[in-house]
Amino acid sequence: MSRLGKMPVWQKWFVTSGMMICSLTGVIYLLGHQLQINRVLLGNHNVLAIHGTAAIFATLALGSILPFHLKAGLKSGRKWLSGFSQLSLLSALIISGALLYYGPEWMRDTVIDVHSVIGLLFFAIFLMHQPIRLRK
Repeated sequence: MSRLGKMPVWQKWFVTSGMMICSLTGVIYLLGHQLQINRVLLGNHNVLAIHGTAAIFATLALGSILPFHLKAGLKSGRKWLSGFSQLSLLSALIISGALLYYGPEWMRDTVIDVHSVIGLLFFAIFLMHQPIRLRK
């Protein structure tokens, strides 16, 4: 790696695609299931299954960058706020996702709302943390 904290191409692709697919399918399911917009298409079980599978890959992607990217970010002092915000929000998303699957029924509706809000916040911060650069 030539720059501090710069990920190899494969890893950058893995992280970006994992987080984007997970976030986009989460937004699609939120629109379809919670907001009742074209529920048959957007809020069906297949979208939720893709979201869950993408969440597994996003978690793997997070694990692949933690040892080096986080350390490099700490050393550089850049993008601390967005980096630690993402790490905190992803931790909360993993916990709330586990509660949605394994948690008690009485807290499900609250956890769905919390998971959705945290997911939207994460997606916005993720897009700001890694701006897409156009090549000349």
